[in-house]
Amino acid sequence: MHKKLSAISIAALLGLSLSACVDGIEPDDADISAEEVGEEPEASTADDADEAPDAQEAEAEEAEQESEREAEEAEADEAEREAEEEAAVEDEPANEETPGQRNARQSAESYLNYTAFSRQGLIEQLEFEEFSTEDAEYAVDHVEVDWNEQAVKSAESYLEYTSFSLQGLIDQLEFEGFTPEQAQHGANEAY
Repeated sequence: MHKKLSAISIAALLGLSLSACVDGIEPDDADISAEEVGEEPEASTADDADEAPDAQEAEAEEAEQESEREAEEAEADEAEREAEEEAAVEDEPANEETPGQRNARQSAESYLNYTAFSRQGLIEQLEFEEFSTEDAEYAVDHVEVDWNEQAVKSAESYLEYTSFSLQGLIDQLEFEGFTPEQAQHGANEAY
């Protein structure tokens, strides 16, 4: 028993072929001939020509939807990139250093390149230069310094020009503002 293919059946077959191409299936794999479904091919009619624009419209609509999906994906990627950039900026430490803090920090670095200081001694030196206590403390807390090493340098400096007992040297370092532990370390290393 043979059925004739209607214009709708042909359009359906064309649509199947188009969707198969979009999905990455070779058109030959998706094409179904009339003989394969047990129907006799129908001669081309004017109705078939009317159906071709419908298939073209469907194809155009599908292409438009694909373009919209790509645009949405690109927009989402751009939004994600912007969010990552904002997060990176937020992760960076804000340079909120005031001019007074910056100048005090630079002065502290300069002093440490020249001579040894305890933390407290360096704060007092910066205050002597008329930096505020807050700026002086900020500066001392924001320079890279090993206070134990500073105690050793200071102890060695004392021993270069005068004599000290070990306890006298420890006391002198503590008087300079080194902690008892730092003074003990510095005196022991230098003595």
